[in-house]
Amino acid sequence: MKAFLNLIRFPNLVLVVLSQALVQACLLASGVSWSRVLEPSFGMLTLSTVCIAAAGYIINDYYDIKIDAINKPSRVLVGKAIRRRRAMFAHLLLSFAGVALGLMLSIPVALINLGAVLLLWGYSARFKKMLLIGNIVIALLSASMLLVVAVYADMLNNVTLGYALFAFFISLIREIIKDVEDMKGDASFDCRTLPIVTGLPKTKLVLYPIIALFLVLLLASVFHPSTSFYFEAYMIILVLAPSIWMLIKLIRADRKRDFTFLSNLNKFIMLTGILSMLLAK
Repeated sequence: MKAFLNLIRFPNLVLVVLSQALVQACLLASGVSWSRVLEPSFGMLTLSTVCIAAAGYIINDYYDIKIDAINKPSRVLVGKAIRRRRAMFAHLLLSFAGVALGLMLSIPVALINLGAVLLLWGYSARFKKMLLIGNIVIALLSASMLLVVAVYADMLNNVTLGYALFAFFISLIREIIKDVEDMKGDASFDCRTLPIVTGLPKTKLVLYPIIALFLVLLLASVFHPSTSFYFEAYMIILVLAPSIWMLIKLIRADRKRDFTFLSNLNKFIMLTGILSMLLAK
C-alpha cells in the first residue's frame, strides 16, 4: 500500500482536494461556505479529478522507468515494488473512473476529464520530451483543475480565472526548473527539453519573462481595489516576497542542488497561493 501511495503521489492528491475545496467554498460562494464542500456532487467532482491525477502519475512513472533510474534511482517503483502490468491496469481503471464520474455530473466536466486523460497520456509518452510542449501541457492541466469546479457550478468569474492563471504560471515555472534538475537522465534518452536544447543560460532567459509576468499577476491581485488589507498583507509576505526570492536565487543558480531548492520554493509558493483563497473575498 505504501508503494502505491508513493506511486500516485498521495500528498499531491491531497493538495488537489484542498485546492478544489477552497475554490468551491471561497471563490464560488458569498464569503466562505464550507457546507458547499459537503455537497455529494462536489465530492464526485473532486474524486474524478483525483482519479485522473493519480492515473497521470502512474502512466508517467510507467514510461519513465529508465529515465528515473538515472535521475531518481531511489524513487523508481514501477517494475520493482509494483509490476508494470499492474501499474498499467491501475492507470486504465483510474482513468475510466475519472471520465465516468465526470459524465455522471455533466457533459462539459466529462469532456474536460477526457481531455485531461488524453493529455496526460500524451505527455508521458511524447510531449514531455518535446521543447516546452510538455511544460505547457502540465501548466494547462493545473489551471483546468481549478476551472473545472467553476465550470460545473456554472459560476466562472474573474477571481477563479485569476487563480487559474496563478496555477498556470507557477506550474510552468516549476516544470522548466524540474527539467533542469533532470537534465542528465533526460539527455540520455534523447529528450529535447528546454535546458537540453538551449543550455542553462538560455533556459534562464526564458524563465525570467515568465516569472516577470507571474509577478505582475501577483501585484495586480495585491493592489486590486476590491481586496482587503489582510489579503494584501498575506500575499506580500507569503507569496510575492518568496516569488521575488525565487527570481534572485534563479539568477545565481548553476548547480542541480540550486534548482532542487528552487523547485521546493516553488511548491511553497504554490501552497501559500492556494491558501490565499481563504482571504480572497
